Amino acid sequence: MNRTAVVGAVAAVALVGLAAASVLSNRRDTAATQMAPAGAPPPGAPVTPVNPLGGQSDELMLAARTKGSDRAPIVIYEVSDFQCPYCRQFWEETLPALEREYINTGKARLTFLNFPIPQLHPNAQAAHEAAMCAALQDRFWRMHDLLYQHQASWARLPDPLPYFLGLADSARVDRDSVETCLKGGRIRQLVQGEAQASWNAGVRSTPSFIVQGLLLAGSAPIAEFRPILDSIYTARTAR
Repeated sequence: MNRTAVVGAVAAVALVGLAAASVLSNRRDTAATQMAPAGAPPPGAPVTPVNPLGGQSDELMLAARTKGSDRAPIVIYEVSDFQCPYCRQFWEETLPALEREYINTGKARLTFLNFPIPQLHPNAQAAHEAAMCAALQDRFWRMHDLLYQHQASWARLPDPLPYFLGLADSARVDRDSVETCLKGGRIRQLVQGEAQASWNAGVRSTPSFIVQGLLLAGSAPIAEFRPILDSIYTARTAR
């Protein structure tokens, strides 16, 4: 979806919701005035982000889909849909710069959250389930990249599962384990629950980003992220 589109209701699955996030206007250059919450940890201390999924982080393998140091002063949650073309655009155009300038330098860490929109993207749910099954084998990011890289090939398939199993092979994920994982139904509930939690937090489009309590919607270029991230970084590392 684009940054102004509003999604339909996500499947209702009971789960602890995300804390309410402040919604930024489309003028990203004003977001720098909305600083990180008070009570930030001292410079150099490990930053433990508020878990957006209550006590289910172990089950959902958040660590397996997090990039960056646990001491990074900025925590970013990317709320995304694997079949969304704008999410792919973020992956292709903005994420490499975000990694280079903020994640690899220790300024930020990024955690991927599932938000498939089956009303618009009928194969998205299955894609997210496949990625989560890969996460259980600590191969999430490889599967993540392959799903976006080959989005055009699987997006319109009547049955994408065989294609996803082929991607799992490419990601060096055990195929039998993935098939067992997908048949169990547990991962489906977890993906749907995560989407519901994000919806409860105010997410209405993909990609969206929760950055220290701020909600940013849309696939923006890195130039629109810099003022926000730089301001938060300055505030959190000030001595």
